[in-house]
Amino acid sequence: MKLTTNFTKLKMSALGAIITMGLFFCPTAVFSQLKRTIAVTIDDLPVVTTRADLKSRQEITKKLLGHITKAKVPAIGFVNENKLYTDEKRDEKKVDLLRMWLAAGLELGNHTFSHRSADAISVKEYTDDILRGEVITKELLAENGRKMRYFRHPFLQTGADVQVKTAIYKFLEDHGYTVAPITFDNADYIFSRAYDIAFDRGDKKLMKRVGDAYVPYMETKLEYWERQSQRTLGREMSQTLLIHANFINSDHFDDLAAMLKRRGYKFITLDEALKDEAYRLPDNFTRRAGISWLHRWTLDKGKELVLPNEPMVPEFVLKLSGFESE
Repeated sequence: MKLTTNFTKLKMSALGAIITMGLFFCPTAVFSQLKRTIAVTIDDLPVVTTRADLKSRQEITKKLLGHITKAKVPAIGFVNENKLYTDEKRDEKKVDLLRMWLAAGLELGNHTFSHRSADAISVKEYTDDILRGEVITKELLAENGRKMRYFRHPFLQTGADVQVKTAIYKFLEDHGYTVAPITFDNADYIFSRAYDIAFDRGDKKLMKRVGDAYVPYMETKLEYWERQSQRTLGREMSQTLLIHANFINSDHFDDLAAMLKRRGYKFITLDEALKDEAYRLPDNFTRRAGISWLHRWTLDKGKELVLPNEPMVPEFVLKLSGFESE
């Protein structure tokens, strides 16, 4: 999930629409010759949905992991440990949802305890939330002979000024964390909310309409980031995708994975993706917003390099979700 950025407010121009539409007619054989790689990172574990009952959350987790395993995606999930408690007591049935991720051979990272913004609380409150958010996950990883390694900032907000950002990064470094950046940003969380609302209404036709619009939107978004990478770096970099552990992905991750494969992408671990030299570029972004690292690096090189016409969520999805904007 992210906050609004100036980059996603522009409507698609006629030229942008033509370019975007064109990708759907590009032969699969052309994409298959490309050597593209992508790491899949999944936030807000164990589950983020309006479906609060445990049975639904178990079903969502089982289906999502089934798709991930079938597509052989070495994903990493980022945990909010406040979701592992009932009445302020550790709930083993909720913890079991994380055990399912580990049983599938996947890695887990820290997404703070309560998913609070670095721009909304003090550095001390934020770092305390990081420590509180690692307790159960570290225990589960240790049982599997593994360690906690990665941290993902909620809302992708890394600090609104240099002092705050520096203090948080220093804390993370001191505690053995590597920041997990993302390049393929998107609004799957808006689709998720719309999908949940349609389900809660019992409107299967509307659910299908939202679901049918999801992967095409993600493909236009990916095509945008591919072009932004070319413009900023002069090449296509190893992408890092951010999505969420939600209902719509439990139903449509297989379609999403198929789209990525059709575009010539090989699924790799976050470790492998971060070997790309692009990730060694400095992150100097300090504003009250959360944006892709690709846009952070682009802004460093010059605002004029930010590509216009970033694809937007369809109006009917946005309206149904209740979000005012991306």
